Amino acid sequence: MTTPCAMPSTPSSDLLIHDAEVYDGSGSPAFRADVAVRAGRIAAIAAAGSLQLPPGARLIDAQGLALAPGFIDVHTHDDRQVLDSPAMLPKLTQGVTTVITGNCGISLAPWQATMAPPAPLSLIGTQPDYRYASVADYASAVQDAGPAVNVGMLVGHSTLRVNAMRDTQAPATAQEIEAMRALLDEGMRAGALGFSSGLFYKTSSHANNDEVIALASVAAEHGGIYTSHIRDEYDGVIDALNEACDAGRAARLPVVLSHHKCAGPANWGRSSETLALITERRRTQAVGLDAYPYVAGSTVLDPDYVDGVIRIMVSWSQAHPQMAGRDLSDIAAEWGVDQKEAARRLHPAGAVYFQMREDDVRRVLSYPHTMIGSDGLPHDAHPHPRLWGSFPRVLGHYCREEQLFTLPEAIRRMSSLSADTFGLKQRGRVAVGCWADLVLFDPATVADRASFAQPKQAAAGIVHVLVNGEVALEGGVPAAARHGRVLRRQEERYSPAE
Repeated sequence: MTTPCAMPSTPSSDLLIHDAEVYDGSGSPAFRADVAVRAGRIAAIAAAGSLQLPPGARLIDAQGLALAPGFIDVHTHDDRQVLDSPAMLPKLTQGVTTVITGNCGISLAPWQATMAPPAPLSLIGTQPDYRYASVADYASAVQDAGPAVNVGMLVGHSTLRVNAMRDTQAPATAQEIEAMRALLDEGMRAGALGFSSGLFYKTSSHANNDEVIALASVAAEHGGIYTSHIRDEYDGVIDALNEACDAGRAARLPVVLSHHKCAGPANWGRSSETLALITERRRTQAVGLDAYPYVAGSTVLDPDYVDGVIRIMVSWSQAHPQMAGRDLSDIAAEWGVDQKEAARRLHPAGAVYFQMREDDVRRVLSYPHTMIGSDGLPHDAHPHPRLWGSFPRVLGHYCREEQLFTLPEAIRRMSSLSADTFGLKQRGRVAVGCWADLVLFDPATVADRASFAQPKQAAAGIVHVLVNGEVALEGGVPAAARHGRVLRRQEERYSPAE
């Protein structure tokens, strides 16, 4: 039983979880135990039936349910969702207790927009939503909104570019880079966990790696991390992976390769090659990766990536909102045009691309250093089901049914591995002294219900969720009170014992 956090001064509790099958997040086998919670932290762990319920404390009878650390969604675009819909039902109902925002170079701050945000920034907000001149202002707004889950922040490259540059369709000048470095420095001082980029997108595609390194170095100075939606997940995937790893090595900070995949039929099967490269890189530098458990991805609808071969489903369209949820091929046939032209007519729009193959998805998920991230887009009219289903899908479909990994290992990918990678040393484990972010679920019934046809469906089998020691979900029903908080790097990096 690991104990990475400090021992509280007293084992008394204000909540007692009785007789749970405890998966502590380390990947070790489960054990039956009682778990006591006091003042938001885990106060004691002892053999089942050995802890007494103190006067006035609340009892949760686990009845043999699995107790795990609350899941950490390392790859989200929930920047605006935590403000506008702080109940965070798509995540809470999956057992997620922490979300990492600002991925793929897209963060809501720092930017006070004077124009409509270009794609991909339009995925998370309109011009009025981009109203935070600093990360500190955004963090304050999140804390005031009181989301039901914890929020860790990344600062996005595209957001910095639209803020500091006159023309994002060009490399940044030295003066513009310095302006971006100053904005990023403020964000790191305000508690951001690191810096993210999305060189795939037009807002950042003209940036060279020197620009990325100059910014990542700022995050490194503050002990942060660099996450990368690489420049090319298609034919140029190897060069793009090397580019991201080179940036991390030059800037001297850990790299996370976002939603790792081999996209497009021409690249199916290449995950053996890409994972071998990652393994080799890991010999000399800190490299991690995340993935979602589906063969389809989702982003803006770009006619350049419409090939007439893979299935594409429209997730939203500003010009034709009634087309959300329909396949692009059907829309094109109805309009009597090819799919590229249909995509142009739908613009601006989003889409679900069925661009991966199952054997690659399984291989990436099986890789021992892969974290789970939903990459869900909460503002899509017809979102990818990963928004509501990623974590239960790992537990139910890939773990219980496909036996891709053991249950302790599946939980490790969603808890301690994620916490360690992002420097959240007080979370991601069921251990004395750690924050009581916890999920109770039924291993026999946990499953994703969200589908591509009906994507907004809560999972089955998630029974109770605690966030910072307070009940957030009870019997599958969200609590009225919300207890999430902003996880600032300076506060989360060290355990109380240190």
